[in-house]
Amino acid sequence: MKKTELILNLSEESTLTKAEVKSCVDAIIGALTDAIVSGEGVEVRGFGSFYRKHKKARLGINPKTGEKTQVSAKYLPFFKPGKSLKEVVNN
Repeated sequence: MKKTELILNLSEESTLTKAEVKSCVDAIIGALTDAIVSGEGVEVRGFGSFYRKHKKARLGINPKTGEKTQVSAKYLPFFKPGKSLKEVVNN
């Protein structure tokens, strides 16, 4: 499901207009992004957790040329599903 489809579904299931739902979805995504960037993360009970994970610097290999290059350390966003979500998906 794409963001536009999510907005359409939410507007159909509620009394809000598409513009109001878009504003809400953008605010939620913005808050999630800010929390992940700050290192705080977000936990939604029963759904899962959004957080950032640190990847150490390493030596990488270009598969085309075989050339070895240094890959710098970085942070990546991660999602860990909650128990309830796992159960719903597997049943």
